[in-house]
Amino acid sequence: MEMKHLGNTSVKVSAIGLGGMPLSLSGRPGEPRAIEVIHRALDLGVTLIDTADSYCQDESDKHHNEQLIRKALQHYSGDTSHVVVATKGGLMRPEGAWTRNGNPDHLRATILDSFKALGGNQPIDLWQYHAPDPNYTIKESLTPVQEAVHEGIIRHVGVSNFSVEQIQQARELVEVVSVQNQYNPWHRQPEQDGVLAYCEQEGLSFFPWSPLGGRRRVGNLSTMTAINQMAQEKQISIYCLVLAWLRAKSPCIIPIPGASKPESIEDSVKAAAIHLSPTEVEQIDRATTHAMA
Repeated sequence: MEMKHLGNTSVKVSAIGLGGMPLSLSGRPGEPRAIEVIHRALDLGVTLIDTADSYCQDESDKHHNEQLIRKALQHYSGDTSHVVVATKGGLMRPEGAWTRNGNPDHLRATILDSFKALGGNQPIDLWQYHAPDPNYTIKESLTPVQEAVHEGIIRHVGVSNFSVEQIQQARELVEVVSVQNQYNPWHRQPEQDGVLAYCEQEGLSFFPWSPLGGRRRVGNLSTMTAINQMAQEKQISIYCLVLAWLRAKSPCIIPIPGASKPESIEDSVKAAAIHLSPTEVEQIDRATTHAMA
């Protein structure tokens, strides 16, 4: 597996990560299968696992995904010392909905809860502010994060669903190493709003969330003729091809596709070995532009 630096740090992570969200939402697999998925990812060389305190069914289930990942790592027979677990805080799940909560007191508490859920014996590898809350300034929300870094509870900090201006504000308070915004064939805003260019310029890692479009849209990939033809020519899945396309868009991009069965992550990691020519990237660009229309 190709390895890439996490932002401007000396830490290296796999070029394809694992998104833990499908393992904890409604319709999630049983725990044995979920742990099997994580173990298979580790077997394949994945060293970046993305999670969040809100990857759960509702507030009564909070931190489910973090606890699951901790258990999977504890029961893995191989070396996990190089695995980076990236979690997030700042979203709530009242009755299964998604709402923002940038209240400093809440973030201070949920950081500690995430620290404990992940084992509580070493700093959180990467903590990301899940989404800015308009009810609080970036400075107000990131003050407890700044405190946690100084206290040794958080090692590295990232942001999610941030604009360039918001990233800049965050960097005045903490050292930001990564940005996680939505980016897929139907949502190419990072190319247009300057976030992707900014990450590349500043040496920040960019994690595209929902890289295959999520549950609602992933099935629509089969309707994109150009992508299907190219995938057939390369003898890979359309999903693998889309991940390879994302990687080709910028060297700072590290896809974190979700998986709820071992075969899914097996297919995803193949994208690390797929190299597309500029012409092929352009062909996929055109196909995805039509999809956005």
